[in-house]
Amino acid sequence: MTLLIVGASGYLGGELCRQAVTAGLRVVGTYHRAPGAVGGVDWQRLDINDRAAVRALVTRVRPAAVIGTAAVYGQWAVCADGAGHVAAAAAEVGARLVHLSSDALHGGRPEPYADDEPPTPVYPYGAAKAAGETAVRLAAPQAALVRTSLIVGDERSKQIRLCLDALSGAAGVRLFTDEFRCPVDVRDLASAVLELVDSDYAGVLNVAGADPVSRAELGRLVALRYGLDPAKLAVTTIAAAGQPRPADVRLDSSRAAALLKTRLRGVRELLAA
Repeated sequence: MTLLIVGASGYLGGELCRQAVTAGLRVVGTYHRAPGAVGGVDWQRLDINDRAAVRALVTRVRPAAVIGTAAVYGQWAVCADGAGHVAAAAAEVGARLVHLSSDALHGGRPEPYADDEPPTPVYPYGAAKAAGETAVRLAAPQAALVRTSLIVGDERSKQIRLCLDALSGAAGVRLFTDEFRCPVDVRDLASAVLELVDSDYAGVLNVAGADPVSRAELGRLVALRYGLDPAKLAVTTIAAAGQPRPADVRLDSSRAAALLKTRLRGVRELLAA
């Protein structure tokens, strides 16, 4: 089986490559700037904003399945148009598609969000991810769309690095005390996505960690994990920062827990290990 991972040089993409190669799959991975470090991958440079280039690569590789992980904060074309290009090319060759989306497309509220709730974005990144989902649904109705949260793991995770920066006094880095998310371990997320590749699940599925925590609480957990002083954590609130963004975005991942063999661990368990 040939698996094409679009955005394979990213943090999640690299873990997907590692697990897929270990499982004995032929993996083709795309990158934009530089190939990833995982061995056994057929690395291919790709600009997913170029619809013709995406179609040409997918037509040449003819994968049995495609995983779309490419996303760049602040770049609508990658998150929305690029997602549509990948979905259309996958549908054309009859490939199974799993598309990675985000909890950022919700507006925030005290109650957790179920899988099938429509997007209510309140800032540009959320709107771009919502548009990407729409493009995928139109081009590949049988695709699985994974809504996930902050991806954590080791120091290669940008979320972990952000916490470490807030603990070190890096200029301008503050963690919100009033923004709640459900961080997920990169290994758990990759395992769940690869399970979905082998399934016929269609539509949206929340795949996030078991613990809802604020970004500031995540920073304190990271401090304890690395033996740092939590009192040095720089924090703020959404109102004080003047940044419109969803405050409380808790994903209900009970459907994924029932459907998948992968156990979606909570961040407290992960960072205590």
